Amino acid sequence: MDIMQVTEVAAQDVDFSLLTLFWSADWVIKSVMVGLMGVSVWSWAIVVDKSISFGNAKRAMNRFEKVFWSGQSLEELYQTLSDRPSRGLAAVFVAAMKEWKRSHEQNAASHIGVQVRIDKVLDVAIARETEHLEKRLGFLATVGSASPFVGLFGTVWGIMNSFQSIAASESTNLAVGAPGIAEALFATALGLLAAIPAVIAYNKFSADANKLVGRLEGFADEFSTILSRQLDARGEPN
Repeated sequence: MDIMQVTEVAAQDVDFSLLTLFWSADWVIKSVMVGLMGVSVWSWAIVVDKSISFGNAKRAMNRFEKVFWSGQSLEELYQTLSDRPSRGLAAVFVAAMKEWKRSHEQNAASHIGVQVRIDKVLDVAIARETEHLEKRLGFLATVGSASPFVGLFGTVWGIMNSFQSIAASESTNLAVGAPGIAEALFATALGLLAAIPAVIAYNKFSADANKLVGRLEGFADEFSTILSRQLDARGEPN
């Protein structure tokens, strides 16, 4: 039997299944693998949660805009929405209406002051809704940028172990070095497996969040204009 045949037989005796590679790795590489699998699972949980919440936010905005522009009394709409928690456009509307009503109840003398306060309330409400929309997106960005490097660390560590095994055995037999190299590459694969979906999801959700924030800002400008006309007419919204 020549050297090539011996190498092939030795390679066939080595189990390269993913489970075997995990259990045969040392504690450093195991920690890297477990960490990467954990963040990957958590990333997918965020992806599912954001997909549902963004879909709900879009539908809620569509429903609110339909009602708002239907000609319904602003006072009636405010009374309907103020009694329950609101998000999105409804939350921005309720915040502005609360300041409007508070200013009129206190008989504010300066219409300019009322308009400034309403604009500030709108800005705060939009900032609050933006923070809610972008919640946990930073985690996806971190996973997408850091996971490949964590996997690379596991790869470097595994290759070092493989070289040490080769040196200790004083043999270049494939069966000696291959398992360590396979473990190292497995860590890299897990890093990419965690990073790629996280980057794709982050880019998509960031774009969706920007679109929703744009709708919030557009509505705020339109509603501020409506209230400004009401102030010029010295009347309350009807």
